[in-house]
Amino acid sequence: MFRLLTAFSLFLPVVVAGQSRPPFLTASDNSSPRVAQLRKVVAEHQAGAVNSFWEEVRKTTTPLVEPVQGEPQYSWVTFLWQAKENTVNVAVIDGVAGGIGGFDPSKNLMTWISGTDVWYRTYKVRNDAAFTYWISPNDSLEMLGLAPRRSKPQADPLNPRSSGPQSYLELPAAVTAGESTAPAGRSEVTKIVSALMKNERPAIVYTPPRYEPSGTNYPLLVMLDGPAFASLVDTRAILDRLIAEKKIPPMVALFVGQTTPENRNAELSCNDVFVDFLAKEVVPWMRDKYHAGNDPANTIVGGSSLGGLAAMFAGFRHSGVFGNVISLSGSNWWAPTGDGEPSWLTRQLAASPALPLRISMSVGLMEVHDQLDTNRHLRDVLIAKGYSLRYAEFNGNHGYVSWKSDLPKRLVDLFATRQP
Repeated sequence: MFRLLTAFSLFLPVVVAGQSRPPFLTASDNSSPRVAQLRKVVAEHQAGAVNSFWEEVRKTTTPLVEPVQGEPQYSWVTFLWQAKENTVNVAVIDGVAGGIGGFDPSKNLMTWISGTDVWYRTYKVRNDAAFTYWISPNDSLEMLGLAPRRSKPQADPLNPRSSGPQSYLELPAAVTAGESTAPAGRSEVTKIVSALMKNERPAIVYTPPRYEPSGTNYPLLVMLDGPAFASLVDTRAILDRLIAEKKIPPMVALFVGQTTPENRNAELSCNDVFVDFLAKEVVPWMRDKYHAGNDPANTIVGGSSLGGLAAMFAGFRHSGVFGNVISLSGSNWWAPTGDGEPSWLTRQLAASPALPLRISMSVGLMEVHDQLDTNRHLRDVLIAKGYSLRYAEFNGNHGYVSWKSDLPKRLVDLFATRQP
């Protein structure tokens, strides 16, 4: 039978996932074999070479992904721009470009093949990468994150894959759920009325295949930013697949939404009333109506970004309800207005006795330093305090494409297979 590990001493020791090989590197102008070939035929003035290149690109889509000879763990990833007007520069923004240049777009400018409409930029990227990105033609080269900024990056018009307003790329070893033949659970759209919050909010309840409400109490997953995790991450399909593969037991999931987008920051920034709502209203409601979440050892709260911060705070405040936390790229830099120091929750955890929590947390190697460094700091504090922790750094950036690739690992981290 499956069960979430109930003896904290049995949870695996801290493991930092990743490989010794760098996740991404800059590359030379001639690294891409296809672009090197194009440059050669353009220099030879071969008629129609550029038109043939763009016809090929439209069929294969961008970025170009080519193997690195002798290094099967890597691909050459080449971003392209077809200039339709006078173009003085083109910048790649976010994703691997953010990992290379941070907030400075001048560090990720494309190269122009003189006499053509072709602009390109190549990177050497490990094959476990999944990330979103923008293209910014005629970029003002002002630092990103400053407001107002004159340039407005856009989606890649040659890439049909989009996540919200951004384009994305998943390399072959990025573990994401594709087409699945796994039996599908059921979803129910509902609303949760809260006396504590004095409002109501949308929610989605997932029940696993062959769900029996009168059967054994089910493990419960409560995901914050619920609509995004239900749709953009497709967590329900992830659960279907992991259950079918017997990597996790059948479980119930609740995807909790916000009342309004404007309320998100206030609710997810270490808000006592909000986490009380989760522990004192949401979980009891799931116990009564869906027969899930009776045991804190079988109850998980999870989220990303500010939702990852809020999930950690919910575990900190209510470990007697949530015995397990999933934090994806948690915004652990956060501190209340007027507080002179960053990372308020990390400081609270450092100053408090260790709680009976199992934590699986991750952050992207392409994320900004504040996000990456504060997650590493929290990791170090949790290790020093003796928490049961699994920590990983995934090859991606701050977005749902990367979290979709990483979430299955966080779920499996918290479960163990026990045969009858």
